[in-house]
Amino acid sequence: MKKLFLTTLTALILALAWAGPAHADGIVIVDPPPHVSAPVNLTIKYHKVTVTIEGQVATTHVDQVFVNESQWALEGTYIFPMPEEAAISEFGMWVDGQKWEGKILERDEARRIYEDIVRRQRDPALLEYIGRNTFQASIFPIEPGGERRVEIEYSEVLPLENGLVRYVYPLDTERFSAKPIEEVSIHVDIHSEQAIKAIYSPSHKVAIDRQGDYRASVGYEEYDVLPDVDFQLYYTVSKEDIGLNLLSYKGSEDEDGFFLLLVAPKVEVEEQEVIAKDVIFVLDTSGSMSGEKIEQAKDALRFVLDNLNAEDRFNIVAFSTGVRQYAGSLRPASERDQAERFVWELEAMGGTDINRALLEALSMADAERPTIVIFLTDGLATEGVTETESILENVADAARPNVRIFPFGVGNDVHTILLDTIAENHRGASAYVRPGQNIEEEVSAFYAKVSTPLLADVEIDFGDVWVRDTYPYPLPDLFVGSQLVLAGRYNHAGPTTITLSGVVNGRRQTFTYEDVTFREAGGPDFIPRLWATRKVGYLLKQIRLHGESPELVDEIVDLAVRYGIMTPYTSFLVNEDVDILSEEGREETARREYQALATATPAPAYGPTAVEKAQEDSGLANTERASGGTVHEQVKQIGDKAFVYREGIWTDTTFDPTKMTPVKIGFGSDAYFELLAARPEWGKYFAVGQYVIVVLDGTAYQVVPEGEGQESVTIPPTATPTSTPVAEQRTTTIPASSSSDQSPSGGLCGGAGLAILLPLVGLIPAFKR
Repeated sequence: MKKLFLTTLTALILALAWAGPAHADGIVIVDPPPHVSAPVNLTIKYHKVTVTIEGQVATTHVDQVFVNESQWALEGTYIFPMPEEAAISEFGMWVDGQKWEGKILERDEARRIYEDIVRRQRDPALLEYIGRNTFQASIFPIEPGGERRVEIEYSEVLPLENGLVRYVYPLDTERFSAKPIEEVSIHVDIHSEQAIKAIYSPSHKVAIDRQGDYRASVGYEEYDVLPDVDFQLYYTVSKEDIGLNLLSYKGSEDEDGFFLLLVAPKVEVEEQEVIAKDVIFVLDTSGSMSGEKIEQAKDALRFVLDNLNAEDRFNIVAFSTGVRQYAGSLRPASERDQAERFVWELEAMGGTDINRALLEALSMADAERPTIVIFLTDGLATEGVTETESILENVADAARPNVRIFPFGVGNDVHTILLDTIAENHRGASAYVRPGQNIEEEVSAFYAKVSTPLLADVEIDFGDVWVRDTYPYPLPDLFVGSQLVLAGRYNHAGPTTITLSGVVNGRRQTFTYEDVTFREAGGPDFIPRLWATRKVGYLLKQIRLHGESPELVDEIVDLAVRYGIMTPYTSFLVNEDVDILSEEGREETARREYQALATATPAPAYGPTAVEKAQEDSGLANTERASGGTVHEQVKQIGDKAFVYREGIWTDTTFDPTKMTPVKIGFGSDAYFELLAARPEWGKYFAVGQYVIVVLDGTAYQVVPEGEGQESVTIPPTATPTSTPVAEQRTTTIPASSSSDQSPSGGLCGGAGLAILLPLVGLIPAFKR
């Protein structure tokens, strides 16, 4: 039989059961013309997905165009692996506008097709589809240079579990596509009968448009890309004023779990519910701000003034060599017109007295009202007190507990240590506006998020479950339209009562959520990776702000190896000469990395490199993405595991060659497929590459060339969760000003997925017009 070559048809998988993450892709299998030995592939011109979710019914429409760039007419079969538990209905396919029909292959028949392809292709990429029913259709030939438009539409019921709804669409196409896709877009419209609270994608950076409490739109768009992870979207619904929902994951009995807590207030609030706040804008008007920068900063200030709430108060502190205030005290929002005239007259000249400007601003703060200080500067302190430590001490002494400081560094000549430390110490967040970016756009986007505070000094009590290592730390305040995505670790799974509390108009209010359950086993396996990435970002920031220590470097090395996290400090992951798999090797790597940091010339706190480093650390520490897939040509993240390429083998980073002897299985052997038939959920790990070492249920398996492995293997049973002794449960509270320890957790499990393949010419004439 002729050799098969695969190209992506851009996946269509919907994994919506709660049993484990699903990855399924539409695939075109092309049969090369006679006497052609080189690969022959179809190219995807674009891939557009529109999704409408009404109540809990999701209708997905996929629009793709395939191009034959070869000199031969090509045809093939389209196969779509179906999710095992998703309630799929009204599945339809159109080719060039004409409706086509296909058939469903039962899982055993589908598995035989996948196994045959893997044996012949010597490529294990399809193994993740084993164990699912498959929808199949054949297509007519595409002439050389011709195009074929394929549209698919299907509906399904999305499960609602504990207020959480999950939608998955497969974009995992990297393994099959020969070229990047010109355009990829996904648009999701959500219409809910219950109020929508949090909207969250762990896989992609999405734009969210909230249209009240019951409607929202979510968009993702990229160009010239090779998508390698499935699109995942979670949203929560709740009748509560502040929704709270839990996702948790537990991989093994002897490891702590990982959790992700989504906290989101309602979008529409009554006027009496809005907390009156004070806003103080501290603006650098030194000579270096002249020109476009000062004009953009003025526009940003006007935006803030125009968007003050009725009961808000404000003031403006402009500083250079001296300090100039709009008024001697905080003024009501009704004075915004007079203040705009003050802003219009500001000019850029003189030096930069950061210390005096901040102290004058902080002296106005009222202890009874939330106070937001927006501090914008483009340079270093050159007037008055200029020592960084002295400025930090003075600000700490002057700032009341209710003050939140949000520094904006403009350009590259800003003191990143000063700005980031002020933000960290005073419960704010720093941001940097690089050359070429618009100051007004950045500041306006920020202020729109914090303009309406709802809950300050947030604390969370987890009742009978002990949690640790929670990020972000400290907990931020809650604002209308915002959401808190808290990652952490837990032990002692089971049901508990979570209590959320915070200050509203000077009084502490409490919100109670009963019967919130931390899983005993399984769950969404992206959560450990998200938690680890945040912790690495937090640790890197601590090193940058406060100096390195052996303990911090040890943690970074361990987390980077375990979860495949790439940073400028973890290049050892791709160095095959560095032993990172054995415990002794990681310890030596950590010692070497610490020595390199300790003896290196301290990096400057300002300049392009410093600003870039500050943004990188903040991006890791606050990330909401845990997309996985290929993070480097020698590093892959699959589920809760990481694989590094060592001596021609993709090796699980939990494998210790000094302590483990792997069970060897020949690639494509009967034992190989028997193991995967018994444990199909392991297919995604064996799909990493032809030769793999992976540790599963405490046993290491190594895939070796066919004929070299064991003839048979002991099939391990599927693990069953164990109950948690109530007597061992403890209580944890995360206060507003301190972090608890943390551990792995998870919530909803991903389900099986939908997928489609284009078959070999004449293999199965399943589709007809």
